[in-house]
Amino acid sequence: MTEERFGGFWRRAVAYGIDKAILQIFYIILFIFGFLIQGVNQPVRGWMAMDLYNGFPDIGVIWIYYLITLFLDMIYFTWFHGSVGQTPGKMMLGLRVVQATGGPMTFGRAFLRWVGYLISKLAVYLGFIWIAFDRRKQGWHDKIAGTIVVTVKKGLDKESDII
Repeated sequence: MTEERFGGFWRRAVAYGIDKAILQIFYIILFIFGFLIQGVNQPVRGWMAMDLYNGFPDIGVIWIYYLITLFLDMIYFTWFHGSVGQTPGKMMLGLRVVQATGGPMTFGRAFLRWVGYLISKLAVYLGFIWIAFDRRKQGWHDKIAGTIVVTVKKGLDKESDII
């Protein structure tokens, strides 16, 4: 494969942003739903309805919310990468994740790649920034899972259609 075949930093960043925006819609719905459920069980405090939630939710609720959003993130990226090798963001920008050997993705490799996302984020997203400087445009998560991101021809979705 020549270097032109690898998905570049900016294209991948936009695809990731699209995916996170899609997930954010679900997170907001989950937040509102959780906020309403917690509010239904809380007595009204103070003289105004705005004081109903006493300012902040319980720390336990925050942890539950965080764990649920982390789980949804895992399901989203593992499912899309494992089943078709593309998230909606990658589909829009003509990118596909494949094994470094060129083979199709598996759910196990997709899950490992998602775990690599967590590691790539740990050091102020340095694992993602690494894509801009790597010869094969691999982030730390790609190196961990043994994957690469390649460009695909528009409208075609077979492995043989990789540019």
